[in-house]
Amino acid sequence: MRNDPASTASTAAAVLARVGGPANVLSVTHCMTRLRLGVADPAAVDEEGLRALPEVLGLVRDGESSLQVVLGPGVVVEVTAAVRERVAEQPVDAGHREAEQPVGTGHREAKQPVGAGHQAAEQPGDAAAGHAAERPGDTGDRLKEQLQRRNATPFKTALRRVAAVFVPLIPALIGCGILAGLNGLLLNAGWLPGLTPALAAVASAFMALIAVFVGYNTAKEFGGTPVLGGAVAAVVVYPGVAKVTAFGVQLAPGQGGVLGALAAALLATRVEKWCRGRVPGALDVLLTPTVTVLVSGLVTLYGLMYAAGAVASAIGTAADWLLTTTGAFAGLVLGGLFLPLVMLGLHQALIPIHTTLIEQQGYTVLLPLLAMAGAGQVGAALAVYVRLRHDTSLRTTIRSALPAGLLGVGEPLIYGVSLPLGRPFVTACAGGAAGGAFVGFFAMLGDKVGATAIGPSGWALFPLLAGNRGPWVAAAVYGGGLLTGYAVGFAATYVFGFTRRPRSAEPPQPGRPAEPTRPTRSTELT
Repeated sequence: MRNDPASTASTAAAVLARVGGPANVLSVTHCMTRLRLGVADPAAVDEEGLRALPEVLGLVRDGESSLQVVLGPGVVVEVTAAVRERVAEQPVDAGHREAEQPVGTGHREAKQPVGAGHQAAEQPGDAAAGHAAERPGDTGDRLKEQLQRRNATPFKTALRRVAAVFVPLIPALIGCGILAGLNGLLLNAGWLPGLTPALAAVASAFMALIAVFVGYNTAKEFGGTPVLGGAVAAVVVYPGVAKVTAFGVQLAPGQGGVLGALAAALLATRVEKWCRGRVPGALDVLLTPTVTVLVSGLVTLYGLMYAAGAVASAIGTAADWLLTTTGAFAGLVLGGLFLPLVMLGLHQALIPIHTTLIEQQGYTVLLPLLAMAGAGQVGAALAVYVRLRHDTSLRTTIRSALPAGLLGVGEPLIYGVSLPLGRPFVTACAGGAAGGAFVGFFAMLGDKVGATAIGPSGWALFPLLAGNRGPWVAAAVYGGGLLTGYAVGFAATYVFGFTRRPRSAEPPQPGRPAEPTRPTRSTELT
């Protein structure tokens, strides 16, 4: 739900006060759910104060000077605008704050490895010393920070930067995807024939030129001139490339897609930086852009488009084969291991794959399978709510986080409930595996389910569903997968998600004083 202006301003002021004030902020960006801040003095950040804010769903340290404040979809856009406005009002100190640049971490959900969690004994809230000493949300935040430091490797950092290229494109992908789905319904029903061509043009224009936006963002992320990156990437979609022959094969406009655009813009950035260090200053404004576009454009035409086209075709073929041949098993593996994959930082590689599939086929068949991981988390959280009926604090956390979880925002449930408890996180993954197997089984039968955009999950993905049998069949299969994930996640957590409650942790009988309790030794999952 959107904040009113006064609440938004209050949240922005509270966040800034706890990150050292506007003068301590170097950059302000956001993704689907997180406000991303670059800070000059990390020691000035009051992390406990930030976590204590009711509007803050979680906190992630992304390196020494980068901070991610989880606010949720919709709200994050408004709060980011308010924070950016307050930061812009501060006088710029050339030695302290640079021009605003994206933090460059991409739309990632930095989940934690199962091995980092601890299983809390099943105890009532007031009688459980473990819950009194530390909230599950606090444990989840600490585990997130530990894994962030562990995953700060060059390879995973590169993946995050590549993902950051595509994250700003998600709103356009969502909007155009919904319009494409609406246009398809109108065409199938034979309604408004005079409007459908216009809707098709509006929905398809962005995808026709997405390579240009990828090139622009790539150069911006990797330190080049954004418009030069866009100019070189535009070569990929220019209709005139049909007259060019490379390796004995006539090129086609769009060949290589977003992967070719990404590679072209990366090359352009390298060429530009090389020129900047060697061209005299008086000639820089003329020679550097010219050489950058010429060299990178020719390499794109006579190498990158061909190579990226082969890779993109292989991705589409592999995805089709995977679901047609091993659909149920593939769904089980992808749905069950998606969150651990995210925790290892490897999920960033999926974003360009999703975008490539959407560009090729009109939808990505992988996202509905991966979305089942969120369904397992919802089922597990419901089981925790039922079993720990005396833990009022945890039940309050679940009640507040469950609506967001149903809409695909799983961070509050993961970091506030299942991950700190340990076993419920594992059983939630089992629910995701079951939901993925359900969707994958129908893919083996010929009923493919795909998403026309990336970003949303859970119930929020329904407007973006598409498939080879039409949107209604796709919605039915996807809905069945969600229900399967909820059910298996709930059952597995209810039966296997808790250790036996010690006798001393039982609630006192009426008329009998409660016996003193002590924390039980939790089971560490390794």
